[in-house]
Amino acid sequence: MSKKTALITGSSSGIGKSFAEILAKEGYNLILVARRKQKLDELAKTLADRFSIESKVVVADLSKIEQIKTVEETIKSLDRLDILVNNAGFGLSSSFAEGNYERQLDMVNIHVVASYLFCRVAIPIMLRENEGLIINVSSMSGLMTKFGDVTYTTTKAFLITLSESLQEELRDTKIKIHALCPGMTYSEFHDTKELEKFDRSNVPKRLWMSSKEVATKSLKAARKGKVVYVPGFLNRLSLFFSKMVLVRRISQWFISRNEKKE
Repeated sequence: MSKKTALITGSSSGIGKSFAEILAKEGYNLILVARRKQKLDELAKTLADRFSIESKVVVADLSKIEQIKTVEETIKSLDRLDILVNNAGFGLSSSFAEGNYERQLDMVNIHVVASYLFCRVAIPIMLRENEGLIINVSSMSGLMTKFGDVTYTTTKAFLITLSESLQEELRDTKIKIHALCPGMTYSEFHDTKELEKFDRSNVPKRLWMSSKEVATKSLKAARKGKVVYVPGFLNRLSLFFSKMVLVRRISQWFISRNEKKE
């Protein structure tokens, strides 16, 4: 791949797919990573046909250490890597003590281990050109202290701290590190078995954003050097109020009340 190259995990749908579409339109060759081969193949062909770029498909389940290693070796083999988007992830809806232990560890592997290792092997490649961008897709949850899914909140907070620390270490380079912290986003994120009880209608429509809007705003903010970024004015406003003690207690009461109903 002689053109600029971007690698995107979780690229078969949602925010990851939107990043792929935007970057393909900008002329980037792509390395698309996800579990679902058919969706990846379809996306790769569509983007190659529309934008005359090269797309390589890497099928990998990043909850499995050996498959994380496969993607790690793919990155190591590259002559150049201009953008890395650590987007793969999923949600859970269960308490820390009573939730599925194996799925919680899967989440740690995907959000923490995979993202950490991919940053670790990507940065030396970017340093050769003294240029590059890494986007770690976190969540507004990573900026909050709340219960309902401790593993999700904690792993997303890790991505924010990782991004801030890496950017400080790389402050004398042209490499940019960006932690994207979206709120409610229309995607397949909530269409899983773990979140089957989630009802989108309980969240006001004005708080939802499209995957394309989130990815577009993220790239714009990242290129301007914004390290931690929450897209959407209403999301930033709700985050501000969530840090107030009284509002936090009301929110936690509401979550607890809904869990008891279920």
